[in-house]
Amino acid sequence: MRVALLAFRLMCLAWLWPITQLNGSHFPNKRRHKEMYIGENTKQKHGGRVNLKMKKLDSTKSLLIKSEQLLRIEDHDFAMRPGFGGSAIPVGIDVQVESIDSISEVNMDFTMTLYLRHYWQDDRLAFASSNNKSRTFDSRLVKKIWVPDVFFVHSKRSFIHDTTMENIMLRVYPDGNILYSVRVTVTALCSMDFSSFPLDTQNCSLELESYAYNENDLMLYWKNGNDSLRTDEIVLSQFFIEDFQPSFGLAFYSSTGWYNRLYINFILRRHIFFFMLQTYFPTMLMVMLSWVSFWIDRRAVPARVSLGITTVLTMTTIITGVSASMPQVSYVKAVDIYLWASFLFVFLSVIEYAAVNYFTTVEEMKKLKGTKIPASFKSTQAMAFDGCFHDNDIDQEVSSSPNTERNTQSQNSTVCAPTEGTRLRRRHPLRQNLRFIMSNSYMIDSYSRVIFPLAYLLFNIIYWSLYA
Repeated sequence: MRVALLAFRLMCLAWLWPITQLNGSHFPNKRRHKEMYIGENTKQKHGGRVNLKMKKLDSTKSLLIKSEQLLRIEDHDFAMRPGFGGSAIPVGIDVQVESIDSISEVNMDFTMTLYLRHYWQDDRLAFASSNNKSRTFDSRLVKKIWVPDVFFVHSKRSFIHDTTMENIMLRVYPDGNILYSVRVTVTALCSMDFSSFPLDTQNCSLELESYAYNENDLMLYWKNGNDSLRTDEIVLSQFFIEDFQPSFGLAFYSSTGWYNRLYINFILRRHIFFFMLQTYFPTMLMVMLSWVSFWIDRRAVPARVSLGITTVLTMTTIITGVSASMPQVSYVKAVDIYLWASFLFVFLSVIEYAAVNYFTTVEEMKKLKGTKIPASFKSTQAMAFDGCFHDNDIDQEVSSSPNTERNTQSQNSTVCAPTEGTRLRRRHPLRQNLRFIMSNSYMIDSYSRVIFPLAYLLFNIIYWSLYA
């Protein structure tokens, strides 16, 4: 009896064993593996403690459908603009300027970093929402829908920042309104006028326009009027930003028609203090240094010539340095007028000494020809280190000559009274003055000490009143 009962139990166990293995392999193992996976990840984040509430707070698991299914992206052709075939779609623009990175006079361009925001409505992206909240996406969804093709006119290069991800934001509202924002850096052309450089004011503009859609398909406008353009606190090294102003206009292309164009206008006024230290003050000092030669003895040829050549070469270096940092324009700049006028004053100071030296030599040669130098006179005693005779030495020899020679010269120089028929010639005052100056060359330095500073002062008054 016992043997029969044991055999019956074994038969029942053999019959239930496959069913138990089948149920255990399909359900408990899966649940066990899933709990182990969640448990391990949670333990790593929370120091070994499992937080079961995390599974309930995961919003991505609570959504029954994906974002693409919610927005019905697969149901529409987003290669076409919203409302295709109807009126133009209005696209509002809002710009916040973050910084002006650089302004180049040589390349005539500027680099600006800004937040560019687009506003439009696309009914194809409307979705049902119980709480009327918008949904925000990144660049991965932007590539699957229609966005305005706004570009920067006259831009040389531009890029969208991509650290750590692409700086693109897309926000979709339940009624189909869309906000599309990008952070972009653009280098654009600025036609600068350097006729008043460095006392100039430059007007630059950044222009936005749709590339493919003309005014019949897309209408660009400033979202909030003049308040659509906002700027952070921008400080530049060489410029002061006087004004930021948005404006609107139309651009015509002969092959495609009229396009809406938005302008970001800003006025830059240059700081003059940098150029005062680097250009104007050194130039003034070089001109004043050239005047020192007027107080140096006219017979000190090495001293006056070396001083004149040094000031001329220094002025040439200043002019070359300023020209290297400026674009090669075909008109004269304000700084060119000042530098070349100052160079002219320095050059005239060298020419002035050349005239003084020449007239002095002529005057002394005339004295030497009209004076008999005795044999006991030593030329080494009467000559300066520059090879010219001293006036004092010559005067001493002339005064030591016999009275008979003096009387003879006075008799020869006696002017006889004009006889009948003799025509009196009137001497010209200008020639008399020139002869007087040539016979008294030291007076050229005396006049130059007054004329040169007054002329340079008058030039500065006229220059700064015109350009400043």
